[in-house]
Amino acid sequence: MPYAFRPLASIPATRWVNLLTDPEVHRHMPLGGADWTEDRAADWAAGKDRQWVENGFGPWAIEVDGRLAGWGGFQKEGADVDLGLVLLPKFWGHGAALHAALLDKGFGELGFDSITILLPPSRPRLKSLPRLGYQPDGEITYDGERFLKFRLQRGDWRSATTR
Repeated sequence: MPYAFRPLASIPATRWVNLLTDPEVHRHMPLGGADWTEDRAADWAAGKDRQWVENGFGPWAIEVDGRLAGWGGFQKEGADVDLGLVLLPKFWGHGAALHAALLDKGFGELGFDSITILLPPSRPRLKSLPRLGYQPDGEITYDGERFLKFRLQRGDWRSATTR
């Protein structure tokens, strides 16, 4: 399946509004919601793209077979590098392959030593994270929402990818 990684601002804002207001997406992305406008979505995408200039890394818009599937990549979260992946429901079946591709980019191309993920407690299948090499690393509250934090070290990523 061909995946493409592009700047978020290269995608029309109406498509971001569709993703960010999708009720199924919002169920697992508590910081989303229904109050997205095209202007707000365009500003959000430009802000995500600015992270590349500010930090040397950031997220991408992800296309599957030329169609917007969602966004994913890396964001600075304090001293950590956090991996985010948000997909439209019809692309959820691509999550594992995209997660692996993003880890390859993070540990391989970008040279990170560790990567964190923040997941809402409502997220199903959290028990599979240790099999992927992730270890619990506390909790944080962000904009009033609770997230569980997990960390993947470079060595644990290599071990998980060779199983």
